[in-house]
Amino acid sequence: MSTKILNDPIYGFITVPHPLLLRLIDHPWFQRLRYIKQLGLSHLVYPGALHTRFHHALGAMHLMGLAIESLRGKGHAITQEEALGAHIAILLHDIGHGPFSHALEHSLVEGIGHEDVGALVMAKLNEEFNGELDLGIAIFHDKHPKHVLHQLVSGQLDMDRMDYLNRDSFYTGVSEGVIGGDRIIKMLQVVDDRLVVEEKAIYSIEKFIVARRLMYWQVYLHKTVVACEQMLVQTLRRAKFLGLQGVPLFGSPALLGFLNNRRDRASFNVPGVLEDFMRLDDHDIMGAVKVWADHPDTALSRLAKDLLDRRTLRIRLQTKPWGTDHVAKIRKEVARQMNITEKEAGLFVLTGHLENNAYDNSDGGIQLLYKDGHLKDIAEASDNLGIAAMSGAVEKQYLAFPRWLGKEWFED
Repeated sequence: MSTKILNDPIYGFITVPHPLLLRLIDHPWFQRLRYIKQLGLSHLVYPGALHTRFHHALGAMHLMGLAIESLRGKGHAITQEEALGAHIAILLHDIGHGPFSHALEHSLVEGIGHEDVGALVMAKLNEEFNGELDLGIAIFHDKHPKHVLHQLVSGQLDMDRMDYLNRDSFYTGVSEGVIGGDRIIKMLQVVDDRLVVEEKAIYSIEKFIVARRLMYWQVYLHKTVVACEQMLVQTLRRAKFLGLQGVPLFGSPALLGFLNNRRDRASFNVPGVLEDFMRLDDHDIMGAVKVWADHPDTALSRLAKDLLDRRTLRIRLQTKPWGTDHVAKIRKEVARQMNITEKEAGLFVLTGHLENNAYDNSDGGIQLLYKDGHLKDIAEASDNLGIAAMSGAVEKQYLAFPRWLGKEWFED
């Protein structure tokens, strides 16, 4: 059986262990992930964060191989077919992501997220591959009898998280995100078809949870990253608003299909819509944004130009929601200074919330396996009181508006 070796900056030389996986990687829909950045607009804060979802998918595939090898070494039966299925599932876990991921989900499409798109893509690929992806898709959707295989793809200790924490930490330079992934994988165990971890890995698990919390606040939910992503969301929403009214817009044919037509879950069943979605990548969006900076519509051109020139919105965080009267007052002032309507000013004055849930134990959490066979949740087992505190969601409310208004407008 032929294999292919790739050089990964995180793990060194990694192997594509099966010809079917290589055929998947070579497919145009998977190659598209080369042109979708893993962290969206985070490179506007962390200049090195230019790695892609292609990198991440290959890394997660590599870790899946290590996890399966570790579990087999402890006597857990995983057939060659099941191993291949698990590799397929993790390789395709992000296949439904659009350019800039969540920014696209909240602007150009309605009522359908990347998970749903991913399911449609997998089904379409499976037709093309004559059913060879059946087992992998079953594992991805947790329809396979061995639930533990799904947990390796999507769970508290899945290979997705193991890869993206170390990879995102590496490319951003945020060292707090580094985890002991190798040790955790070697300490994995299975009890009653459930993925657990040996008790001696307790400190590695503590570090894993803390690293996840810090990466969310420092990278994924960094307030300037949030500001940039919201600016892109509003840019796309304004373009969509204009496109539905028949206003001429620049864009690739695939992008214009989403700007000039409503695209909801049902529309993805229309021939050609899914294929158009899979033609979109970061270049389609940013190429259009560069041209929109000179569009005659004041709101669209200002949003696009500010994003390109990195004139980011200013963001202030607090624990309680921002007062509606205060927000309305700011929008009114923005409308006056920009000579736009108050509704259009809502594109520049935004409220919302950020949620950081570093450790979710609602689905069983992370269980430590002790030598006598009993299990204990990490939050209960750890003498680090912060672990228990991180088992609940932390929410912050944000207010964003043009920084040229001045800091005094942040005060509520």
